[in-house]
Parts: sequence; C-alpha cells; structure tokens
Amino acid sequence: MSHLFSPLTIKDITLRNRIGVAPMCQYQAVNGVAQAWHMAQLGSKAVGGAGLVMVEATAVLPEGRITPGCMGLWNETQVNALKPITAFIKSQGAVPGVQLAHSGRKGSSALPWLGGQQLTDADGGWNTYGPTDQAFDDDGTRLWKAPKQMQQEDIDTVQNAFVAAAKRALEAGYELLEVHCAHGYLLHSFLSPLVNTRTDSYGGSLKNRARMLLETTEKVRAAWPQGLPFAMRLSMTDWVDGGLTVEDNVQVARWLKVLGVDIIDCSSGGATPASRGSINGGIAQQVGMAADVRQGSGLMSMAVGEITQAQQAEGIIADGQADIVLLARAMLHDPYWPTHAAKELGVEMTQVMPPLHQLFIGR
Repeated sequence: MSHLFSPLTIKDITLRNRIGVAPMCQYQAVNGVAQAWHMAQLGSKAVGGAGLVMVEATAVLPEGRITPGCMGLWNETQVNALKPITAFIKSQGAVPGVQLAHSGRKGSSALPWLGGQQLTDADGGWNTYGPTDQAFDDDGTRLWKAPKQMQQEDIDTVQNAFVAAAKRALEAGYELLEVHCAHGYLLHSFLSPLVNTRTDSYGGSLKNRARMLLETTEKVRAAWPQGLPFAMRLSMTDWVDGGLTVEDNVQVARWLKVLGVDIIDCSSGGATPASRGSINGGIAQQVGMAADVRQGSGLMSMAVGEITQAQQAEGIIADGQADIVLLARAMLHDPYWPTHAAKELGVEMTQVMPPLHQLFIGR
C-alpha cells in the first residue's frame, strides 16, 4: 500500500491521493478572466492523476494582480469562465482548489518575459498598497513604485474583497480554498517585520503584525462552507536576519487553527529582494518546515519545493513530514507525473486513473 496514493479526507472532501498541483502563475488571463489555456493547463493535470489541482494566485481586486495577465475573482464574468474548468477537473476525479491573493506592493508588474519591471501609469500600471509606503526594492536598478500605506478604510476594502472572492470561488465550483500569505505579497508583507514597521495595532509584535492576516482569515472562514477545506500558504522563513522564522510561523499556524484553517501550505521567502539567493539554496528545506508546522501546530501540511521523484514523494508522506506533496515544475514537465509515479511504486492504476478511463480497464 503506497502512502502517496492513499486517499486523504479533509472535512467533507476526499482526495484520491496525496499529490497536488501547486499554484503556478501562467500570466494568460485577460482582465482576470480564465482562457482556453487554463482549461488545458489545469485539465491536463487532473487527467494525469493528481488528487488536488490548484489554480494560480487569483486576485481579489484588479489592483491585487501581480501582472495584467493574472487571474481574478472580482466579477461574475470571471466566475462563469471558471465553471467549466472546475467541472472538468472534478469529472476526472480530482479536487479543484483556488489560491486567493493580493499582490500588495509587488503588483502592477510587467509580464516576466517583458522584463517584470513595475508598470508606469502610461504603460497601464496601477496603484499598489502595503503596510507602509516603502517600495519593494530601492536599489536603483529597477523602477519600483512606493505603495500607498494602507489605512483602516483600505484594510476593510481588501478584507471584504477576500470575502467576496471566497463566495465567488464557491460559485465557480472550487472545493478547496487557500489564502496567499507568502512571497512578499500583501498579507505576508503585513506579517513580516522586514516590511511592516507600523506603530499602530497592525504593527509591532508578532500578534499585531498578524492582525491583518487573522482578521482576513476569520472573515473568509465565515464565508467559506465549514465542510470544505480551508488552507493557508505561509512563507515559513524570510531567509533574512531579523525576518520571520519557522518558530514565528508555527505560532501563526496555531492562531490560524483556532480560526478554522485546516492545512498549511509551506513555502518561503519573498518579503524583500535580500532573500533571493537564500530562497534558491533553501527550497529543499521547505519539506522540513512542513514537518515542523505539522508537529508544532497540529494542523495538516502541504510540502512544496524540489519534489520531483516518486520515491522522494512517497517518503515525505510515509515519514509524516506532510499530508500532501505539491508539485510545480515537475507537473509542467510531465502532466502525467502521478500516473508514472504510480507505475514506479507498483500502485494499481485504478487508484490514479480518472473515472471515465476506468470504464475501459480490462476490456
């Protein structure tokens, strides 16, 4: 019996196996609306045997996008474009998940293959937001906008947008919801002491810096059905002295558990440019961080980062380091990675193949 291919029940949802497709920005949306690209990109992973298929960071407001090509869930047109995609994912035996996000001060950026620099107003850019008015990078090598320091009205607007997007996610057919608090985007920037230097109730101590995240979580949890899984992506370390540590995030996870979060998606870095080199050298350590938060908080965890081999993924689940492994580049290289992993591990194909295909087994 393979641990990797054992089912996992979270609330009212059961994953057919412990393999998930990590949220990966595709930059192919138009005005936040999913395109045929997304059906092909996400649908192929469901056909390939993944238990969980996560859509990319999906902005709760237009100004919450990273780039003009990012997905959104701030209107009904976006909902309607997603319905056939989630329906197809479910028809193939997988669970569709969505990652709700706000880019914060890292938004209004050009597409990566066009340089990734922040767009000026003349180039179609938009205003950005953050806990302070400090730009993401001020080293002079790129143009980074100074974000608007958010006041209570702005905070309320963003939190309400997360709630509205969660309701639209349910309407669109998603069965697992994840809130993005990592990689230097808005919620993470409030949490990290490298960015958040506020002196009001949203700054200072870890609990105060977590206030934006905890308030948002509480409001989203109230809007998202209790029977459906609620996940949180955290940057488990900032990789910079004086930044967030694994121990800090274990404490944050404990607070999130009280508010009804079911599982932590463990990533790292991104709060400031200083973390770039350490991220590249430390991605493999994220699996250990998933084990730490699992043990320290009592929550389930998802591990991501340089997971590429079947035996490696099997060991992560078998050793209790995580409950789900999330694959990104490996799934882009091979959408049928789960099927090939099952064959390598000697798993019966009926545990991974989509239901429609099972009709033809033995004929």
